[in-house]
Amino acid sequence: MVTSGTTYIPTVVSFWPHPREVLYGETRLRLDLPSEKTSLLEPIGIKQLVLVPFDNSLAALTPERFVNQILLETLQARQIAVGENFRFGRNREGNVFTLQKIGEAAGIEVSVVPILKDKEGRMSSSRIRSALKEGNLEIAKQFMGRAYRFEGKVVAGRGLGRELGWPTANLQVDGRKFLPGQGVYAAWVWKRNKETPFSAVMNLGPQPTVDPNSPSAVEVHLLDTEIELLGKELVVEPVERLRGQRRFANLEELSVQIGRDANFAQSILNPDEIN
Repeated sequence: MVTSGTTYIPTVVSFWPHPREVLYGETRLRLDLPSEKTSLLEPIGIKQLVLVPFDNSLAALTPERFVNQILLETLQARQIAVGENFRFGRNREGNVFTLQKIGEAAGIEVSVVPILKDKEGRMSSSRIRSALKEGNLEIAKQFMGRAYRFEGKVVAGRGLGRELGWPTANLQVDGRKFLPGQGVYAAWVWKRNKETPFSAVMNLGPQPTVDPNSPSAVEVHLLDTEIELLGKELVVEPVERLRGQRRFANLEELSVQIGRDANFAQSILNPDEIN
């Protein structure tokens, strides 16, 4: 909770980029990008998302200077809530007890939120990433408490899908977004800010039959719907992984398999429409 004048503003504070990118040079893809976080936080009463620029100078701050300089002076925090494994300050020297001690001295209330666990252990972002990498959307949904989604802009492709009778929308997705494992999926697709989804089959990964050397791509084919999507922003919710990537002997075999994939996806998304 931060203040603006005498008004309390429920706020979520996060680092950008991820500290491990700065400290260890790791590429750290995000489960939720900042633009996605705001739409998730608003329904639960959060009024603002603050992204603290993380760099080596911030990483060098002692726990006391971090709290005083960033949380108290800059953000004007009056109540703070963190997870019980929260670490901060130079060399991660600070923990929840450090924060509570500093907060008490400053007259700031510090709440510690316990870690959620199940029979397998801590419910962490690492487990969510693992489930997504394996294409297990249902497990990821259980961990996240909501369906996993990503967004992308429809860009021009080769048009080969249309030639085969399966027109696809080629999505340009933010490279910082964590995507599920490669494969073919049943998926729901929305135009941004629209409530009614389209059922779709999605291919995520390279195109081994068309061009084995091409980079990974995200393509969606809308089932029983053909509309112009070029330039549109789409929201995609993969529902179930249908199969892994395969290379077919020719384009005819590929087209037949896409038909099977479409029927399979339809049976999952719209079971009442299948005879």
